[in-house]
Amino acid sequence: MATLYVGNLPWRTTAEELTSFFSNYGHVIDSRIIVDRETGRSRGFGFVEVQEEDAQKIIEAVNGIEFNGRVLTVNEARARE
Repeated sequence: MATLYVGNLPWRTTAEELTSFFSNYGHVIDSRIIVDRETGRSRGFGFVEVQEEDAQKIIEAVNGIEFNGRVLTVNEARARE
């Protein structure tokens, strides 16, 4: 399993929309939108878990394309430091 970072998401994007969109490019295991703890609003980024063998193909297909009016930044997620 690989985790992809997805940045520059529209504020109203749901995890279900993210899963649906990324499913066009490969098998999606799970997705989540990161929200602010105090306000509960999206922070404009999220993570999509995909099959390891699909990760690079999905990054190349989706990075830099428009999603609901915003140009996405997609790359392999890095571990927290």
